[in-house]
Amino acid sequence: MPTATEVPAEYAGRSLTLKTYPDRICLYRDNKLIARHMRSYDRGQDIEDPDHPKQLLLWRKKAREQKIVMRFFALSPKSDAYYRKLEQRRMNPFHHVQKIVALSEIYGPEAVARALEDAFTFQAFSCEYIANLLEQRARRVPQPGALHLTRREDLLDLTVQAPDLSIYHKDKEKP
Repeated sequence: MPTATEVPAEYAGRSLTLKTYPDRICLYRDNKLIARHMRSYDRGQDIEDPDHPKQLLLWRKKAREQKIVMRFFALSPKSDAYYRKLEQRRMNPFHHVQKIVALSEIYGPEAVARALEDAFTFQAFSCEYIANLLEQRARRVPQPGALHLTRREDLLDLTVQAPDLSIYHKDKEKP
């Protein structure tokens, strides 16, 4: 089993020149030193420089963030203007964009687009405001039912005595 040697992310999959020395191995691309590792004579061992994957991880993070931002812009024609206002008024606009995109997975893109447009109209720029609009609209207010008139035979036969109003007349005579 050959030993694996790591190179910086931008050179992954490219043809490189390998030069071996008793104590190290060096990888070159067009006579430029790309990576140098201590040589190991153990079998099946991977040699890794911790700095090499950093750029790849940064690219992956940026790609994920860009994908989320593109999903946000696809929600509504007002998304671009809403994002510009988020940048002006919030410290971390990407946090709000990320939450709004997550809300679109829960409530659907149409509902979030409507909430975005309403929030823009009211000049309210945050993911919390969008979430509040969506929650309020998700609450179902029961529609009033049809009016049911009771039949005469369904009514109770109650007899109510007339109130004694004489107590009011006594108070008027005292002054």
